This record gives sequence, structure tokens and C-alpha cells, in this order.
Amino acid sequence: MAELVHIEKLAGVAIVTIDNPPMNVLSKQVTRELGEVFTVIAEDSEVIAAILTGAGSRAFMAGADIKEFPQSLGLEKDQLKKNNLESHAVLNFIERIPKPTIALLNGLAFGGGCELALTCDIRIAEEHVKIGLPEVKLGLFPGGGGTQRLPRLIGPSKAKELMFLGEPLSAEEALKIGLVNQVVESGKGMETAISMAKKLASYSLQALSRIKKAVNDGIDTSLDGGLELEAELFAEVFGTEDVREGVQAFIEKRSPSFKHQ
Repeated sequence: MAELVHIEKLAGVAIVTIDNPPMNVLSKQVTRELGEVFTVIAEDSEVIAAILTGAGSRAFMAGADIKEFPQSLGLEKDQLKKNNLESHAVLNFIERIPKPTIALLNGLAFGGGCELALTCDIRIAEEHVKIGLPEVKLGLFPGGGGTQRLPRLIGPSKAKELMFLGEPLSAEEALKIGLVNQVVESGKGMETAISMAKKLASYSLQALSRIKKAVNDGIDTSLDGGLELEAELFAEVFGTEDVREGVQAFIEKRSPSFKHQ
């Protein structure tokens, strides 16, 4: 069976490409391979940041593989829930990987594609991109974390509007509501993503990973709880070699050389 998810390493950056023509849909095989690839990235000390994209320019990911849906019709509720939670486990892992992740949207990002993009820390969209959650048009609703991650990102009212109507947004519309971080010229997305990822890869992973944890874990707790977490992580990072290197480099007016361990 051909691999549908590929990984390339470039100066501290992992580029992950979903290659499931023609529309890079989220099949069971793609889901499994995404889990395997991001496990490798999490454990690779040479990788500081990751870019996730789709092959070609038509689709980042045009949703779930609808051809697999008939297999689920008629299954018991408990089995359906179990299958869904197995998919969630992969998406949750990608979201929580202790390294910065960038979704490069280079085409359609519908349904599961939008939900996959939501697991990444930053989303860059090329100007021709369309993004949305159209599941309601099939009598379904987002089942890959969309009902939970989207409201946390853009607010519950706007998220409900997008999911109730199922209509796609343009890249510029997505930018206005904070669904994507940047919109760039078509064909320039990878250049932009690599430039950002290389900059991240020059920083301390000890700091980057704690920023991510503080935000991800703190956002679902009280302000006091989040500040307690921040203080704990701040104390931790002060015990790392990277802090000593960063401070010393500042004093000596040179660029720091972080260990990335």
C-alpha cells in the first residue's frame, strides 16, 4: 500500500505533505499515517517546528473520505463512538505535540481538512483557499473536533453560524474572523511557511514548548489557574541551559546557540 503522508526535513523543520489524490481526503489510512509521522516528529530532537500541507494546489484536504462512510452505517452507537474517538486521538496528538506547528492551506480545507488545520498552532492560507465545515449539508455535523476547537478560536456565535450554514469562507474572510493568521499570494505559501518555521527553529525549543503548553492548557482554566501554570513553567525554563545561553549571548552581544534538547 502506497504511503499517503510524506515527511521531509529541512534545517530543523519537518514538512509533512498529505498526498492522497485527487483531493487529499482524510481516509483511515491518512489518519493512521498522520499519527505515525507526528510521533516521529515529536521524538526527533533535530526537528523544532513542523509544517503540514497538502500535495498540489487544489486541496489542503477536502474533508473526510465519504466513500468510507457506508461502512459506518448500521454500526452500533458504542462502536461508532469508539471509532470517532480513535480519530480524535490522532488529532489531539497533533494539537499537543510540544513543538510549533504551521498548517499551510494551499487549496480547499473543508470538513476534516478544516478540523485538521485547527489542530495546528498557526494557519497560513494562500489567497485562492476556501475553508469551511459543510457537514450539515450531508445531515451530519463536524465530528473531528470542529464543534470544540472552532468556537474556542473564533467565538461560539460565529462558529455556530459557519457550522449551521455550512458555507465556505474565502481566505480573506477567514483572516478577518481569526480563523487563519495570514493570507499570501497563491504559490507563495510554502516559501512563507518555511521562512516562519526556520525562524522558530532558531529559537529555544525549551521556551517554545512551554509557550505552547501554557496557552493550550491555560485557556481552558481560570485566569488564576493559568497564571499558576505560567509561573510553574517559567520557573522550569529558568533551569535550562538555553536560558543561560540566551542571557549570556545577550550580554556578549552575539546570537545565541540553543541546544534544542
